[in-house]
Amino acid sequence: MTDKENKVIFAGAGPGDPELITIKSMKALESADLIIYAGSLVPEAVLCWKGSSTETISSAGMNLEQIIAKIKDYHDLGKRVVRLHTGDPSLYGAIFEQIRELQKHKIPYEVLPGVTAAFAAAARMGMEYTLPEITQTLILTRVSGRTPVPDSEDLETLAAHKSSMAIYLSIGHAEKVQKILETHYGTEALCAIAYKVSHPEEQIFYSQIQNLVKTCQENDITRHALIIVGKAVEASRGTQDLIHSKLYDAAFSHGYRNASHK
Repeated sequence: MTDKENKVIFAGAGPGDPELITIKSMKALESADLIIYAGSLVPEAVLCWKGSSTETISSAGMNLEQIIAKIKDYHDLGKRVVRLHTGDPSLYGAIFEQIRELQKHKIPYEVLPGVTAAFAAAARMGMEYTLPEITQTLILTRVSGRTPVPDSEDLETLAAHKSSMAIYLSIGHAEKVQKILETHYGTEALCAIAYKVSHPEEQIFYSQIQNLVKTCQENDITRHALIIVGKAVEASRGTQDLIHSKLYDAAFSHGYRNASHK
């Protein structure tokens, strides 16, 4: 197998349910000689797709240098390596720094997308993030913590748009998030806390923003949860009037259908 054929695969594991992985990623796991998976986030249940002789290593205790060294060792032996990240690798996956190191070693790679938790949560909630004339924007973000956020992307700035928003990696800063969301969405607006979406332990909690911290405390939620806010959340619970889209409006013509007139 040539280097060009033997690419290191960055694969999205999805949000947790082994059946929410893509077929491409599943096939990559089946044929891998080594899977390095993000053990702090990727449940071992997803490894059910690996081959019978595939070696697996959790990267939870590894640093970047150790991860790249392990990948290079196996690649130099002509072995197939899969780097398995939670959700979609492009979102909070820290893959770019790994890709840059592989480029330095002239090791080819390919990235396979995955289902991120925000979309798994919306599916479970029966929610559409983009509603005609109500909200047409979805922001995926996080609050500034140990990993700083650029000033222009501060949660206070983004929340001012009042769009649909899925806030990752921020449940440990629930008090700060609640204060900001109260200012821009209102204290009585509805938000959702999506805990371990698609995992067996999955729970979706609905709360007024003013009770966000209280809801987290009462249910012992300290990690592995998304905060989702916006009128789309209220619509999913029947508390927001809807405006029907033009797409299926009988009186609206488009390239595939003529309007019908009564």
